[in-house]
Amino acid sequence: MSKITICPICENRPTAAEFKPFCSKRCADVDLQKWLSDGYAIPGRPLDDAEEAPSRPTDSGFDD
Repeated sequence: MSKITICPICENRPTAAEFKPFCSKRCADVDLQKWLSDGYAIPGRPLDDAEEAPSRPTDSGFDD
């Protein structure tokens, strides 16, 4: 018995194999746009609150 997966964007149509986990290119593009416009975020502490923010090394290790 297979379970029908519903599109996470429109939530009313089953997913299409070509665009999985979405039902269409439109829904895949909507999801991509959310990522690109900061509509989604991965939880974590803001950098301002971090006690030890990583810093960039000043010495590249290469002789000029």
